[in-house]
Amino acid sequence: MVKIPAGSFMMGSDNGDSDEKPVHRVNISKSFYMGKYEVKQAQWKAVMGNNPSRFSDCGGDCPVEQVSWEDVQDFLKLLNRKGEGTYRLPTEAEWEYAARAGSTTKYSYGNGESSLETYAWYGANSGNKTHPVGQKEANDFGLYDMSGNVWEWCQDWYGSYSGGTVTNPTGATSGYLRVRRGGSWNLDAAVLRSADRDGYAPWYHSYDLGFRVVRN
Repeated sequence: MVKIPAGSFMMGSDNGDSDEKPVHRVNISKSFYMGKYEVKQAQWKAVMGNNPSRFSDCGGDCPVEQVSWEDVQDFLKLLNRKGEGTYRLPTEAEWEYAARAGSTTKYSYGNGESSLETYAWYGANSGNKTHPVGQKEANDFGLYDMSGNVWEWCQDWYGSYSGGTVTNPTGATSGYLRVRRGGSWNLDAAVLRSADRDGYAPWYHSYDLGFRVVRN
């Protein structure tokens, strides 16, 4: 786990998709701990007793995938019963704040797509599969694979942004879709931007979709 400091940032983008607007200030009032890596297949198996992943030939070090948002809630319930802390999915705001790591650019390192392969597994370099976590460069908060490898579930319902300054937002109060962030191994660079967002049904699972955890 990596300690993410409290702070504020401008969430969203004026140069991306319509659901990234309006750009608005978000205050994260308390520090929190976030997984340094996406949850690995070996970690999932240790808690759940199985490995649902399609790309399961990397010794358990690749991110777990083929897990729905609902599956992740079951994982978290079992993990929290171990009494070693209270774990949860990050809110969408926490996720973008951590992904940006103090940056205001498209990616945590800047705007240029030519450097993306240093930080991410995506369509141009992945060989059409996931890869063991932590092989690319970390962002300035020390988090790996925040762009690419697999999409990451967030806790929030997927909904529209509201304008104005907000503190510790938790997203829409209801909905049909849950937020996923970060892009994946099979997508173009534009989808791996820090502000890019998407929503899928809580029961949906795919070989390009996993998660990382936050600890209170």
